[in-house]
Amino acid sequence: MSRLTRKSKMITAYNPLSPISEIYRTLRTNIQFSSIDCPMKSIMITSAREGEGKSTTLVNAAVAYAQSNMKVVIVDADLRKPTIHEFFQLSNRVGVTNVLAQQTSLEEVILESGIPNLKVIPAGTIPPNPSELLSSPSMTTFVTELSEQYDLVFVDTPPVLLVADAQIMAAKCDGVLLVVQYGRIKREEIRKAKSNLELVNANLLGTVLNQYKSKVSSRYHYYRES
Repeated sequence: MSRLTRKSKMITAYNPLSPISEIYRTLRTNIQFSSIDCPMKSIMITSAREGEGKSTTLVNAAVAYAQSNMKVVIVDADLRKPTIHEFFQLSNRVGVTNVLAQQTSLEEVILESGIPNLKVIPAGTIPPNPSELLSSPSMTTFVTELSEQYDLVFVDTPPVLLVADAQIMAAKCDGVLLVVQYGRIKREEIRKAKSNLELVNANLLGTVLNQYKSKVSSRYHYYRES
């Protein structure tokens, strides 16, 4: 990912005063109010299909939280097509999979992001059995330990409708956000993604509507699930 692309995608870090950055701060506030009775310690962000902007949304939301002086860590649990390390120009040589395979310790894969209060854990070596690794007790322990060390853990996963990984991780996180790109995905697919998450009793916090053009000229809208 080039520096120009990084700057355009990580707008909360490179242009914190922009209208879009303000929308991410509003998303942060909405999440906080939606969980006021039961504070979130881990939030998974996913989408129904590929290319809807889930990872970009996650990174910017995480930066917005870090800018509010919260200790935040991003976990790349997309063990099939990881991208989080690219946003921060980090190595993906070791990460989540290597900890789960007991090849290294958790502390050794927590990397500096270059942004105050924000750490990153890459996916690591691409495994032959992503779903099995994510469903293991070790992954549950992994998320629990991070939740004890940080104010908030953000988890990136593959899209819900492609593989079972997102459902597996949704059951291990306190809340889930579903990113939907406006005009790109059918309503039936959105309903199916929501249904798949509900099957594992996921706490669906709401939907982030990406690339929605309105008279207020915003790129993202947030809808809380009733």
